[in-house]
Amino acid sequence: MLLCTKTTLPKPKNHKRAKPKTMLSLQQLPCIHLSSNSRFQRGVPFVVRAEQISSSSTTLQDKTGRRQLLATGVTIAPWFLLSYQKSTAFAAENAKGFLPVTDKTDGYSFIYPFGWQEVVIEGQDKVFKDVIEPLENVSVTVFPTNKEDIRDLGSPQEVAAALIKKVLAPPSQKTKLLTAAEHDVDGKAYYTFEFVAQAPNFTRHALSTIVIANGKFYTLTTGANERRWGKMKDKLNTVVDSFKIFNV
Repeated sequence: MLLCTKTTLPKPKNHKRAKPKTMLSLQQLPCIHLSSNSRFQRGVPFVVRAEQISSSSTTLQDKTGRRQLLATGVTIAPWFLLSYQKSTAFAAENAKGFLPVTDKTDGYSFIYPFGWQEVVIEGQDKVFKDVIEPLENVSVTVFPTNKEDIRDLGSPQEVAAALIKKVLAPPSQKTKLLTAAEHDVDGKAYYTFEFVAQAPNFTRHALSTIVIANGKFYTLTTGANERRWGKMKDKLNTVVDSFKIFNV
């Protein structure tokens, strides 16, 4: 496999609020071939690490904020649904309990559980998380590549193992790839995989889907604390399955 050795910071996009980006070497990842303005930060799809989880996540302020989000969501959900340009049948089937997101500039869409809040995380394009259970979240990262198909990087198992080890989990966490598979949507290949990452005080069970299109490498990662996986796995699989890219 070829090695990717260097990334540099991108110029902020003019169309939306610039987010701070962090450079991360993707050495030894399988032949991703990033362009000169690539960016990706190791471990950020987890959004909230162990040291960031504090008792404040269960305070009255957080609960109040969640109620405010729910009240606001009742108003904004119809507008999102009207702007959601994917299949109306898909939206009707999955809208209950979820809200849609469409990024018309980067060319992707997905849905996330109703009640999760959007937050800004360094190195991520979009992040939504539960305010009570911060390990329950979804994040999307987009960076340039000169590859045209995810299969150009290797098999699902090879690419998933490299991403988990080099990008999706901090080096201090013990990781294990559980499953990895390929599926096609509208003629475009996606890799979807399941893994666990064990830290000293928690284990996170996660799902990721990756795809290449529009000259970009897209990664969506969602997950939950292992103790809540049984309760959350259906919702998280719905989030992963909803992720679609479109031409821009």
